[in-house]
Amino acid sequence: MLERVKAALPALPPAEQRVAKLLLADARSFASLPVSELADRSHVSKPTVVRFCRSVGYDGLADFKLKLAGSVNEGVPFVHRAVDEDDKPADIIVKVVDNAVAALLHYRNDAASHAFERAIDALADSARHNKRIEFYGVGNSGIVAQDAQHKFFRLGVNTVATSDGHVQLMSATMLQPGDCAVIISNSGRSRDLLDAAEIARKKGATIIIITASASPLAQLALGPSQILLAVDHPEDFDRYSPMVSRLLHLIAVDILTTGVALKLGQHLRPMLQEIKKNLRAKRYAG
Repeated sequence: MLERVKAALPALPPAEQRVAKLLLADARSFASLPVSELADRSHVSKPTVVRFCRSVGYDGLADFKLKLAGSVNEGVPFVHRAVDEDDKPADIIVKVVDNAVAALLHYRNDAASHAFERAIDALADSARHNKRIEFYGVGNSGIVAQDAQHKFFRLGVNTVATSDGHVQLMSATMLQPGDCAVIISNSGRSRDLLDAAEIARKKGATIIIITASASPLAQLALGPSQILLAVDHPEDFDRYSPMVSRLLHLIAVDILTTGVALKLGQHLRPMLQEIKKNLRAKRYAG
């Protein structure tokens, strides 16, 4: 929720920007203060506070504050934002699953279909011309990059995944126009990934960035050959293990894989059938 406000901040009118800055400075207080106090502290009128809430996608101040209160409630640091210290397994099941489902539904409603369309077209074009498709990520995002490579190589695509910063720089240096670099990051602040993205851009490759919309990495996706697939979520990457963000990144990869498979068409089916046949034969032979 706060990430959405940060992303919307530059486009808001000056008066609503003051309300947004008050919110970002102390979200917990914002959720509890009356509208008159919020207006006084922001130096705006009370209707401006309500307009701000609507500008960032909510029905009004009451709806905004209700959802904000749930967003700023913190769980156990470095474990999970939804759980409490004394939760029993039954509570953990409900909270972890509900937290994931809520994030996925939110992403379903917010994901930019036009950005996915551009990304799918670029990846499919690279695949048709036997160009390189490379996935970069570090840490937890490196695991998502490996999952993406595993899915794409089954489509007969020339693809690799790298999670080492030095290898990413070398790999990006060898990219050419027509190649694609898919860069995955929860925080969008990794120096290695920022450097790799900049090198890939200079080499003329298409860059597809999966990250938070307000991050430095997202700012690199501004040119015609750069595509941002924004993934915003309430998980503080400095404070909690990357759980929901990992699921959202995996979903983004699945959307790309499905879209590219459909673009590549009927010729994929015999190959996929043969892969399944060989895997079954190996399984039964063991």
